[in-house]
Amino acid sequence: MSDTPIRSVFFISDGTGITAETLGHSLLAQFPESRMRQIRIPFVDDLDKAIDCANQIREAHASDGARPIVFSTLVNPETVAALRKADALFLDLFERFIGPLETELGQRSTHTVGRFHGIADSMDYKNRIEAINFAMAHDDGVSSDGELAEADVILVGVSRSGKTPTSLYLAVQFGVKAANYPLIPEDFDRNKLPGELHIYRNKLFGLSISPERLSQIRQERRPNSRYASLDNCRYEIDAAQKLMRRENIRWLDSTTKSIEEISATILQNVRLVRPVY
Repeated sequence: MSDTPIRSVFFISDGTGITAETLGHSLLAQFPESRMRQIRIPFVDDLDKAIDCANQIREAHASDGARPIVFSTLVNPETVAALRKADALFLDLFERFIGPLETELGQRSTHTVGRFHGIADSMDYKNRIEAINFAMAHDDGVSSDGELAEADVILVGVSRSGKTPTSLYLAVQFGVKAANYPLIPEDFDRNKLPGELHIYRNKLFGLSISPERLSQIRQERRPNSRYASLDNCRYEIDAAQKLMRRENIRWLDSTTKSIEEISATILQNVRLVRPVY
C-alpha cells in the first residue's frame, strides 16, 4: 500500500463544505487501498475564489502526477464553469441530484447560494442551540426532579462509555435533547436504576463498551487506579449489562462503532420524530 501514489481530493463548497466532505468520505471509504490527500475549501462564493481553487487543483495535479478528484456542492454556474477548467475528476454533487428533483417536483431550482440556511435556520438553528444547552446542563446525571420530562432520550452506561460525546452529537446534528446518566457501583449494589430514571423508561437507551477499551480510556484519565483496572472495568460492564437487560433497556456496544453509527441506531430505536422543513 505504501507504493500507492497519493492523490489529492478537494471538497469545494460555497458554504462550509461539510456536505461535500461527508458525501465524499462515504464514497472514498469504498476504496481502502487508495491514499488520499484531502483538502476542504469552503465559502467559494465568487468567481475569483473559484479561479484560485482551479489553480490549486492544477498545482496538485503537477505535484501528484495524477488528476485530483473534486467533490463540489457549488450551485453558481459561473463558479462551477471556472472549476471545470482544471483537469480533474469533477463530481458535481448538486448537478447529479438537482435535475431529477426538478423533474419530480415540477419546479426549477433557484440555484441560490446558501439557500439551505434560509429554509432551515428559523426552525432548526434554535432547536439545535436549545438541545446543546440541554445536553450540557444534563450531563453525567445532573438533573433536577421533573427536568428529564423535556428529554428526547436519556443515555445510560458506565463512566467513559461514550454518553457525553453522543449526547452532544445528537444535539448538534439533529437538535435532539439528550441527557445522560452514569451507572455506578452503588446502582449495582442497590440493583436499581439511579434517581427517577424508572419514570422515563421509554426514553432510556444504554451504551456499553468492551472492558479492554474502557480500561484503556480510563487509564488516560486516572492511570494505575482501581477505576481504570481491567478487573474493575469487567465487573462494571457485566453489572451494567445485567441491569439494562433486567430493566428491559435497549442498548448497544459502542466499542467498534463511530459516533455517527451510534447516533443513527439511537434515533432508529427511540423513534424520534424529526422536524419537517
